[in-house]
Amino acid sequence: MALNRSQLKKAIELLQAADWQAAHEIVQTDEESPLACWAHGIVHIMEDDLPNARYWYRQAKRAFPSKPDPAVEIDRLREALGN
Repeated sequence: MALNRSQLKKAIELLQAADWQAAHEIVQTDEESPLACWAHGIVHIMEDDLPNARYWYRQAKRAFPSKPDPAVEIDRLREALGN
């Protein structure tokens, strides 16, 4: 199921609040859209599961950062969403 804009915004808010578990529950429902896959990758960076994070970045068609920083990635995702 594709996430709508408000669901993705909520996931980003949860990521910003360091509640990656709640964000994961939202983003794992959408395995198709690039922004949701990117958010899913950020969840796994926060969880310190880098192999899984790399998988989701590939699904999002994004280069995996050489020094993954969740705060930087969350800001970039928020900007990509237009917030």
